Amino acid sequence: MLSINTQNPQMRLIKKAIDVLRDGGIIIYPTDTVYGLGCDLSNKKGIEKIYEIKRRNKKQPLSFICSDLKHISQYAKVTDYAYKTMKRLLPGPYTFILEASRLVPKIILPKRPTTGIRVP
Repeated sequence: MLSINTQNPQMRLIKKAIDVLRDGGIIIYPTDTVYGLGCDLSNKKGIEKIYEIKRRNKKQPLSFICSDLKHISQYAKVTDYAYKTMKRLLPGPYTFILEASRLVPKIILPKRPTTGIRVP
């Protein structure tokens, strides 16, 4: 288990965490509301581990975090109205349900065209 000080992060620990994510591992990280489980969104093994840890049915979608509005636009279609709303409210404790782009893995979109995205 790694513990990274957010006020003074050590690069070697950050690199180790990146390696864990690339290998399909899971991280636990603080958000603006609760601690979250995280994985590499492009790593099916990591996503499956999150479903297993949460004991969640794979028919239930997962939400994910993005760093900013530009990052969101890679994973979702953002209308002008949604953009203005998010710009006003983010960062914050909100999950926006948006039409997913092709970059969102199908495993977290069980038969749904939408995805939940947060910017804590």
